[in-house]
Amino acid sequence: MKPGTDITPIRDFLYCATPLAWVEWALANPEILLVDHANCEKKAASTAVNLMYRYVGHHRLLTRLSRLAREELRHFEQVIALMKARAIDYPQLTASRYAGELRRQVRSHEPARLIDTLLVGAIIEARSCERFAALVPVLDAELAAFYASLLKSESRHFTDYLKLAEELGSARDVGQRLPVLLQRERELIESPDTEFRFHSGIPAAG
Repeated sequence: MKPGTDITPIRDFLYCATPLAWVEWALANPEILLVDHANCEKKAASTAVNLMYRYVGHHRLLTRLSRLAREELRHFEQVIALMKARAIDYPQLTASRYAGELRRQVRSHEPARLIDTLLVGAIIEARSCERFAALVPVLDAELAAFYASLLKSESRHFTDYLKLAEELGSARDVGQRLPVLLQRERELIESPDTEFRFHSGIPAAG
């Protein structure tokens, strides 16, 4: 793991660690791991830009998410460069249920919609960081070094989303909503999935 990168706050924040069964599933699907990672970086950039369009009245949100979107696109470029070097094609993949199910928990009225969306963003970034850390010890040297290099920025993205939620919402609202969203996230991480994805649960039996 990259020196100086402490993800203990992220591990403490999440309600569960990535199951070993998922790590083993990732090792059995190295090409899908990279392809879906690339998709995740694109989606993360798109989410940030969409929020910038929707909530133009929040200056701090605009500046933080602009930086975040640029970093996510840079990561995307790095992933597809690795894929090219390894002669990995870039097929279309179906999305995992993970992000969609989390976003189904988002309330529909404002400002609750914004607060929940930011909290979901924080949770997704936290899980991504935690999964990078889980993979670093078991991947080949090149990919392990790359994933270790992402830990600092992914940890910062988690912090940015969480701080924005706390700044734009009330401490009471954030305190009430986080346990609900984190519990749902835990259910998604620990329950079976039929297809491997970067944010999938454990492999279904059979």
